[in-house]
Amino acid sequence: MGRFSPAKPVALEVIETQEPGPAPERAPPPPAASAMAESQMLDIKLKLHAQLIEELDLSKLESVGEKELRRQVMVLVGDFARAERLVLNTAELEDLGSSVYDEMMGLGPLEPLLKDDSINDILINGPFQVYVERRGELEPTAVRFRDNDHLLRIVNRIVAGVGRRIDESQPMVDARLPDGSRVNAAIAPIAIDGACVSIRKFSKKPYTLEKLVDVGAMPQCVADFLHGAIKARVSTVISGGTGSGKTTLLNALSAAISHKERLITIEDAAELQMQQPHIVRLETRPPNIEGKGEIRQRELVKNALRMRPDRVILGEVRGEEAFDMLQAMNTGHEGSMATIHANTPRDAITRLEQMVAMSGMKLSPEAVRGQIASAVGLIIQIMRLSDGKRKLMSVTEITGMEGQVVQMQEIFFFNRLHTTADGVVHGEFRASGLRARCLDEMTRRGIAYDTANFDPSRVLG
Repeated sequence: MGRFSPAKPVALEVIETQEPGPAPERAPPPPAASAMAESQMLDIKLKLHAQLIEELDLSKLESVGEKELRRQVMVLVGDFARAERLVLNTAELEDLGSSVYDEMMGLGPLEPLLKDDSINDILINGPFQVYVERRGELEPTAVRFRDNDHLLRIVNRIVAGVGRRIDESQPMVDARLPDGSRVNAAIAPIAIDGACVSIRKFSKKPYTLEKLVDVGAMPQCVADFLHGAIKARVSTVISGGTGSGKTTLLNALSAAISHKERLITIEDAAELQMQQPHIVRLETRPPNIEGKGEIRQRELVKNALRMRPDRVILGEVRGEEAFDMLQAMNTGHEGSMATIHANTPRDAITRLEQMVAMSGMKLSPEAVRGQIASAVGLIIQIMRLSDGKRKLMSVTEITGMEGQVVQMQEIFFFNRLHTTADGVVHGEFRASGLRARCLDEMTRRGIAYDTANFDPSRVLG
């Protein structure tokens, strides 16, 4: 392995960390000076990264363990600090080494954010503006990229890892990180101010229904009802807006599915965390550079039905595959599940109608509604409230058709009462007073449920 060789040997000026004595308070540097220091440090990291690529034997990187590779990087960082006469204490030297390692083997400036479990979303608006979402609220970070080319290198590293590409001819892409986090990226010419990247982080410990009850997303009696309904193979659609927690709830509900069943999941970018042993995961594929080879969700749903599934689970219904999903639910695959973007349960029905129309099937509106009414049992509506908290807003049952209208009855709902001066939303969960029809199927399958929870006079807690 090579070493950095300065023209004149210079002692490494590393200041060992000592117990600090009382020191006079110093005013923080002005913003311009701070920005300059950040820019200089980024320059140092990128320069060091380029030199390390030349010094390290790249052909042997795969056979070297992470611990040994980090050690080698730290040795070279020390040599670099001597050559450049950098005045760094031990902690700063280690931080520089970790940053350079992340630049070489990881996602550079994003690595600290990906390791922070309190962050749900990372939102990059060009190279100089990075936001994160914590507890439902957005906040800026000090993370910066050197320039748009630096950001593009990181984006290309992400998409190449899952066999996808992003360039001027295809400036948008959906991808995923090795841990399952979902990534969407857009670059020029559609992104005007530099590459834009949205990362929905993958939870290392998936939320369970018990955890959702603990954080106040729903009361225990509603969680018990949903668990029983999924176990009784009631086909379910989870409806909500972007970032409302649809996938989180789908993962939590999947725990009710028997481990004896064969599940097939279909997604644009695989992120579902099923807890069953017998699961087949399918993922769409974008077209190649010639515009060929695309595999859409519709083809995957059709193929899934030939793979002997007990249940088909769609990460998100967004187009013509809605027709095939309804067909699956109506042809012996009860208990299938999907998510959909909609603001109310009635809107979810309307969107399903519109998406079935996209399939090109010449069905009358009445026939489409009949398919929906016979296929879907429950619609669960969830929402991210103005205070950032995610709540289950409604559990609605589809009971059939009356004339040309799909009939629905709300079983449980969250009643918003008021919002305090600090923005916290207060409310209560209640039952509508209607008894769920699917309770009969739950009873036939030996799933007990306390009907006292349907009392509308009680506040559910």
